[in-house]
Amino acid sequence: MEPLHEALQYQKLEAGMVHCSLCNHRCRIKDGNHGICGIRLNRGGTLYAATYAKISSEAVDPIEKKPLYHYLPGTLSYSLGSVGCNFHCEHCQNWQISQAELNEGLLRTLLPEEGVRRALAAKCASISWTYNEPAIWHEYPLDMGRLAREKGLGTVYVTNGYITEEALAEISTVLLAYRVDIKGFSEDFYRKVCGARLQPVLDSAVKARELGLHIEVVNLVIPGTNDSPEETAALIRWIVDNLGPDTPVHFTRFHPDFRMLEATATPVETLERVYHQAKELGLNYPYLGNVFNHRYESTYCPRCGALLIERRGFSSSFRNLAGHRCTSCGKEIPYVDHG
Repeated sequence: MEPLHEALQYQKLEAGMVHCSLCNHRCRIKDGNHGICGIRLNRGGTLYAATYAKISSEAVDPIEKKPLYHYLPGTLSYSLGSVGCNFHCEHCQNWQISQAELNEGLLRTLLPEEGVRRALAAKCASISWTYNEPAIWHEYPLDMGRLAREKGLGTVYVTNGYITEEALAEISTVLLAYRVDIKGFSEDFYRKVCGARLQPVLDSAVKARELGLHIEVVNLVIPGTNDSPEETAALIRWIVDNLGPDTPVHFTRFHPDFRMLEATATPVETLERVYHQAKELGLNYPYLGNVFNHRYESTYCPRCGALLIERRGFSSSFRNLAGHRCTSCGKEIPYVDHG
């Protein structure tokens, strides 16, 4: 059996207990137990990261699949996932790995150096830690991220945003893009559907912006659950006021999954209503997701309406951009490129 990797972001307490400070559950873990995530283990008063260098999933994805539309658009991202999560979302679309246990035989070893080598060999522009919650993998992205940055690769978290301020500050030394889910805009939704709280997610998003990370937000719109005009308006206003009107926000279509099989898929008309609401409330770059070949997957100039980046599925084509400027009106368009 391979030796366990000691965790970062924890404190030792009396009687063999430890206090994990990686996510906002801030679990106090007795000897022999694990945190809510299922993969941070207390063994003899030392906390171990049981999934360090252990992956369940590996793919070369278009960056648009994350989804990230303003970060290295049109490029590939080497994408890795493991097992475990600090949320227990009723509608999780990756529940086979997020809710899996360590002993289910899903994991194989991939050392940080090999991950970077594979990303470069596949001609990827970035590495994404995704599929399950990357924040609970902390030590592995931190080590791989250092190597990735040395080789000029971008680095991406696809996250639920429950990371603590201190852990986010540490990972921000190697992280460039923070693609965060804001799953709803009420504490009641987070408590009932996710087993968590909303406010820490919002606080972490603000902190990520302060740390200079590129931020994009995903909001999965679930009929009858988080789709009221009042709730979506409150979310949009919060993003405009706290993350900025240029923040790309992806309003994505819900499909029944996991423990929400009785719910219905989101009507496209509902998503279009949210899109127009976002524009009216001052959000410059709203998008629709999980609606293949919809015109609102594309990027338009917020000043003149010119088509700038046309998207069909996960492919991107630049249309009326010269560098970062709209060729129709000259407005500067914020996105991160290889420069």
